Amino acid sequence: MSRHSKLQKQVLALYRQFLRAGRDKPGFIPRIHDEFRANARIKKTDVMHIEYLYRRGQRQLEQLRDVNTKQLGSFSKPKELS
Repeated sequence: MSRHSKLQKQVLALYRQFLRAGRDKPGFIPRIHDEFRANARIKKTDVMHIEYLYRRGQRQLEQLRDVNTKQLGSFSKPKELS
């Protein structure tokens, strides 16, 4: 088993925290899996982008832990009409 860098350990810990927080809210676990799986393709050398996503994830985790949170929204680019 290979050793993980400090940043990798932080990301894995964040993932576990998301899974724990999402257990109590229906429909969140698949979204968490999809989000982390999509970002797993980022190169390990792209540290700035990983750190940005980590900080963003921390903010989203705080929102998820809020008892008033019922769903998470996401912004997406509108499809261009042709």
